Amino acid sequence: MQDARLREAQQQIIEELGVKAELNLEHELERRLVFLMNYVKRSRVRAMVLGISGGVDSLVAACLAQRAAERLRGEGENVRFIAMRLPYGQQADAADAEACMDVIQPDERLTVDIKPATDAMVAQLVAAGQSFASAAQQDFIVGNIKARQRMVAQYAAAAAASGLVLGSDHAAEALMGFFTKFGDGAADVMPLSGLTKRQVRGLGSLMGAPDQLVYKVPTADLEDLSPLKPDEDAFGVSYEQIDDFLEGKAVSDEAAQIMLRYFAASAHKRALPATPPFTA
Repeated sequence: MQDARLREAQQQIIEELGVKAELNLEHELERRLVFLMNYVKRSRVRAMVLGISGGVDSLVAACLAQRAAERLRGEGENVRFIAMRLPYGQQADAADAEACMDVIQPDERLTVDIKPATDAMVAQLVAAGQSFASAAQQDFIVGNIKARQRMVAQYAAAAAASGLVLGSDHAAEALMGFFTKFGDGAADVMPLSGLTKRQVRGLGSLMGAPDQLVYKVPTADLEDLSPLKPDEDAFGVSYEQIDDFLEGKAVSDEAAQIMLRYFAASAHKRALPATPPFTA
């Protein structure tokens, strides 16, 4: 990357998202475990809840949560971790989600099918007269409804268990805005915040997750018209380029400009709701 303005913008984003290029993974694992344990104790809750998709991000966040819960119980705290499967009907990569569950070994497992609630919402929108510009637009909007229905289910489970909802977003997704506002972006705690994708994978390997899950091709799998569409196909850049950018390494000007456009367009997702300015 040669453009000085691009390099300056890169550094500003790195600082804003709290990314560190070099990590001691053992130290980072312990640091995040202690953070999670302390947050749970301060919050005086009795559970942590997280949806398990079958991808590495939720796998790693869940492994952190299960370890934190076990340590907390060792200190006399009554805390458990609840892992939720949240398929939309028949999940294409359900075997991966179940494999993640086997790695995590959560204290409790719940499976909630979000298809009835999602389809009912879409049907009510259509019945009310809502139209869509195209089948592709409708498919995209329904994908966001799916993500928000999953969070509805997680908050319901957390409320019933006197718990907190965890999220699995990290710096690479924050840079690209690759999360649904008030969907997977809505959580009480984000234990992977500030990590690049390769750092998340490193923590997964450190905690004993198998390579086929750690290095699985990432997909949000929210759109019916393009099932299991890889994240990178949607981005136009690879996670390797995204991670290099976040770790302060050189990327092409073209890749940097793509990432900067995504970051600017998704600023509203990383902010609290806009409010009028206070006046005297």
